[in-house]
Amino acid sequence: MNTEITDTTTPEGFRCGYIAIVGRPNVGKSTLMNVLIGAKVSITSRKAQTTRHRITGIQTRDDAQFIYVDTPGFQTRHANALNKTLNKTVSNTLTSSDVILFLVEAGTFGPADQQVLDLLPKNVPVVLVINKSDRMKDKAVLMPFAQKIAALRDFTAIVPVSAKMRFQVDALENEIKRHLPENAPIFGPDDITDRSEKFLAAEIVREKVFRLLGDELPYTSTVIIEQFQQEGNLRRIFCAILVERDTHKSMIIGNKGARLKEISTQSRLDMEKLFDGPVYLEIWVKVKSGWADNEAGLRAYGYE
Repeated sequence: MNTEITDTTTPEGFRCGYIAIVGRPNVGKSTLMNVLIGAKVSITSRKAQTTRHRITGIQTRDDAQFIYVDTPGFQTRHANALNKTLNKTVSNTLTSSDVILFLVEAGTFGPADQQVLDLLPKNVPVVLVINKSDRMKDKAVLMPFAQKIAALRDFTAIVPVSAKMRFQVDALENEIKRHLPENAPIFGPDDITDRSEKFLAAEIVREKVFRLLGDELPYTSTVIIEQFQQEGNLRRIFCAILVERDTHKSMIIGNKGARLKEISTQSRLDMEKLFDGPVYLEIWVKVKSGWADNEAGLRAYGYE
């Protein structure tokens, strides 16, 4: 879904660069990126650790191209191969970015937030983004909260936002642009991500699994696309949800297959909206014990 460009008619003063969105799990990173680029390319749910890959979202304006990188939330609870891989992805993203958005939730700053803050390199501009600021009933509390975090690091700016309500999103974009280097655009003007449709299809199914099962299902489940065929405007997609145990498989299938049917229906509708065309979707559930603690297997499933 991307086309790198070599156009030489770039306007004078055009800016282009990479922006990393980081924070503890479930703080709203994926929602913020989807709002910033105006399309859904990173999946969201209330379940922590929904994002598992380095997702790139692209927004192009007349004067700048913003290349956002949504990272997995830094994990400390489980020391398996999956989480070690996710944490390495976060660290690599930080060092290669032009600007970092450090996302926290209004009124909440704990050890998990501090751990992410400690990872941020000193030589990259960091904007403190206070998300969900609309939820603070007493707005007078917001300023002391921001000052408390600002004392921990020299931030280039502090911007309170509400990603869901689009509050202050334009102000955040303008602040980001100030720190992007003068560069020609890397991607085409209509590109919204560097990820393939096959990858996005798997992410959509995984989102529905997390949203419909919540905390019932352990986070060690993933989705792989076994076949992705395109016939004209029709896409035929055959995928498998991998789980660790037979009990997890039963949870996803549900009573008389009702839950799996709902996952499939919601996934298909989202895909048709994103791909702008009809989708034929088949989903199976397969048991593959130990997949999340096998480094070779993780690479085979697309984990960097």
